[in-house]
Amino acid sequence: MWMLAGLAACGPAQVQQSALSQPPSGEQPERATAAVSKPGWTFARQAVVAANPYAAEAGARTLAAGGSAVDAAIAVQAVLTLVEPQSSGIGGGAFLLHWDGARLEAWDGRETAPAAADPRMFLDASGAPLPFAQAVVGGLSVGVPGVMRMLEAAHAAHGKRPWATLFEDAVRLADEGFVVSPRLNALLEADPHLRGDPEARALYYQADGRAVAVGTLLRNPALAETFRALARSGAAALHDGPIAQAVVDRVRHHPSNPGRMSAADLSGYRPVKRAAICADIDAWRICGMPPPSSGGIAVLQILGILSRVPPGLSGASAEVDGMHRTLEAGRLAFADRAQFVADPAFVEPPAGDWGALVAPAYLAARAALVGPRAMTRVEAGVPAGAGHQTTAPDTTAAMTGTSHLSIVDAFGGAVSMTTSVEDAFGARTMVRGFLLNNQLTDFAFVPDRDGLPVANRVEPGKRPRSSMSPTMVFERATGRLHMVTGSPGGAPIIHYTVRSVWDSLWQRRPLQAVLDAPNVATTGGPAIVEVGRYDATTLSALSALGHAVEQRPLPSGIHALLRVEAGWHAAADPRREGVARGD
Repeated sequence: MWMLAGLAACGPAQVQQSALSQPPSGEQPERATAAVSKPGWTFARQAVVAANPYAAEAGARTLAAGGSAVDAAIAVQAVLTLVEPQSSGIGGGAFLLHWDGARLEAWDGRETAPAAADPRMFLDASGAPLPFAQAVVGGLSVGVPGVMRMLEAAHAAHGKRPWATLFEDAVRLADEGFVVSPRLNALLEADPHLRGDPEARALYYQADGRAVAVGTLLRNPALAETFRALARSGAAALHDGPIAQAVVDRVRHHPSNPGRMSAADLSGYRPVKRAAICADIDAWRICGMPPPSSGGIAVLQILGILSRVPPGLSGASAEVDGMHRTLEAGRLAFADRAQFVADPAFVEPPAGDWGALVAPAYLAARAALVGPRAMTRVEAGVPAGAGHQTTAPDTTAAMTGTSHLSIVDAFGGAVSMTTSVEDAFGARTMVRGFLLNNQLTDFAFVPDRDGLPVANRVEPGKRPRSSMSPTMVFERATGRLHMVTGSPGGAPIIHYTVRSVWDSLWQRRPLQAVLDAPNVATTGGPAIVEVGRYDATTLSALSALGHAVEQRPLPSGIHALLRVEAGWHAAADPRREGVARGD
């Protein structure tokens, strides 16, 4: 697709550059921190790639004790709640793909809107959308968390270790402490809102208001007690009883921005097991998460379009031509995302089937729209059999503070799981040692456009659209699992995941080199290129093709496993703290 370019960042006048320290609104929830080189790892039997060494080690210990990939995912998620609170946790939600060696399942643990939610809840008295920061901080943005109920259901189906044992590492680390990393310190220091929560301030900040220092041994005894309750009572500890009541009280009685969640909302939450969405593209069968995630459809669309658009179309260098084709495919996919994708319990798919958006004839028609220059106008497509359009497009760009983990076990099982609290540190509201999500701000703030409802509008009990893209790739000829991948990083998650698949399987580049390479993304508008990673010649050539180019931080966190002759090769994104562990 594209090759690693020079590191000079001095683009032409028409190229805009955002400050490295400040994530642009609507694109990246977590700030970029210093990159750390990763070696890549190879394991013979089983492996975990996760966003923090403590978490990866907990998952690997679970596998070594005879656990399944689902068991390891539970252990990893618990530890991530403690050591990577900016990204995910038991107060959030997740999407999980599970492969048992013969059957693929898609587990939906996405948050839901409370019963008292309404489509205008993120509008002010004049009908204008609330500023993001005003909407997100506090109780109003908190969705009913789903990750623990989802993991419990998946464990009942596929677990091999006793549930209680899966929290042992998390309890120990919360009691004894973990060493604060440079990334956690930097994100705590930079966040303008978290200090406003009394519990979070007491845990994460010193008396002078500065974040706990790098190397500090940080204990979280309140979270240790919460983990003990989950180990004893299962997910019910979070959805019924004193912890649940504490969550509801914090949401409903937030001093500046109260929310609408009730005890009945928490108690009534249920995960959903769905059919994965898959497409055959060249030698591969690629599968992802169906709606309410937009990630599975968009990843398949971009890959399907790329496989049909010939290289050299633009006449530019191979690198710029690859960037151009990827961006155009992304713009087409995001147009469909904006028009069609939302919670399937509330919206009908075009032509009655989400598969219509990844059908070969439809992708061929979309690919035919990609020309030698950037399209001046990009609209949603019309799949075969689709009727009159009944919803308006929503161009809201999701911000998602996320974490991704990829796992294979010794039994032939695998998990690809992306887990989130939405923005960095979620709603900046802490209860019993963990942070609550702000996933309701993944809904469209404006519920109607041009007299039509927006598909992703807020509605009671609805699950907000997401860009999370847990992905598995299978060999079409044999049906054998070949790759497990995914990434955090807001709406560009879709592009990060595409790059991990396309560059490793179609371009046959070494997996770790793929993750090291610079990012390019779009959410339907400008071409966003990773700041500091492309030279002026490359940026000028991309601009010459008609792309409005902006340089921004694009801190992906791809974690991938690729089948090799020796077993499994693992790679972790250098932009975050991820590592692989296994045997």
